[in-house]
Amino acid sequence: MTDILAPDACATMTEVRAGVDATDRAIGALLATRFGYMRAAARIKPERGAVRDEARKAAVIANAVVDAQAGGWPEAVAAEMWEALVEASIAYEMRHFDAKG
Repeated sequence: MTDILAPDACATMTEVRAGVDATDRAIGALLATRFGYMRAAARIKPERGAVRDEARKAAVIANAVVDAQAGGWPEAVAAEMWEALVEASIAYEMRHFDAKG
């Protein structure tokens, strides 16, 4: 098994791909946790109308953009990805809210 190197330490595509694969697995694990929080929110919120919170959505996306800027990756990519993530999270939370009856 290849050791996972920092991006700047990679000298081969095998090392890059190993790092990308490891990063993707970590992102997947974090997304599973995030969607767990969406299930908790669906359980806790008292009414369906509380699931969509445009002010919170805007704040989450703005935070992602700030984090991207600080991390040196494209802010526009962060905004687009988090837009999709938040919308998917809202849809997921709605399904769980509706399922609780």
